[in-house]
Amino acid sequence: MWKNIRIAVLLFVLLGVAVHSWLDRIATQGWKETLWVGVFPLNGDGTPLAQHYVEGLTVKDFSGIEEFFAREAHRYGVAIEQPVHAELYPQGSELPPALAHDAGPLGIAWWSLRLRWFAAHAAEVPGRAPPRIRMFVLYHDPATLDRVPDSHGLQKGLIGVVHAFALPAMAGGNNIVIAHELMHTLGASDKYDLGSGAPLYPNGFAEPDREPLYPQGRAEIMAGRRALSTQDFEMPQGLRDVVVGPATALEIRWTRP
Repeated sequence: MWKNIRIAVLLFVLLGVAVHSWLDRIATQGWKETLWVGVFPLNGDGTPLAQHYVEGLTVKDFSGIEEFFAREAHRYGVAIEQPVHAELYPQGSELPPALAHDAGPLGIAWWSLRLRWFAAHAAEVPGRAPPRIRMFVLYHDPATLDRVPDSHGLQKGLIGVVHAFALPAMAGGNNIVIAHELMHTLGASDKYDLGSGAPLYPNGFAEPDREPLYPQGRAEIMAGRRALSTQDFEMPQGLRDVVVGPATALEIRWTRP
């Protein structure tokens, strides 16, 4: 009897999650209203430098994300004046759960549920309206590591976890990563080789019809890097050198088949 009750409760919870995800998808791919994106900065490594950087952040540091979405959306004929609004929220005191490198399907599912639970509480700020999409940005002192951990964006739950460098010179690159993971929450897929990181042709190229093909002048947002040759690629300095390709525009419903 109790086993049947537990199964019934689990099915009810899963049904609720599925319905909520379906409603989220409708709300975030309609492009009739501005999407409110909350940026929650966090000291990712506990260092004084990262803390100082987080304390110095202002909403203007993320204005390039708004400008990027507006520019690219209008290029595809999306009528809304401001597709995305990025709002800076106060620094949080707890870090989101980390995804283990060797996590299998069950591990990923469990991590996703824990992340949703974390986000539901971490995004509650007295006197502030909750955002539609929650982006938790963990800043790291560049002196403590060569590369930051992988970032993640979840369409189911509308949550992003971004690892960034606490360095003013990297602010443009950080915004590229935030925009990339934000795109994931909207339904966009990666367009780079998961092994090498190389942009995939043609959908991962900003100018797939360019002659000569290399070097590419800009990067496609879901590739994250521009191809300089068949073997070399690099991340641009900021979102001004990044575009949304046709495949990505279709995935987030800026265009129709």
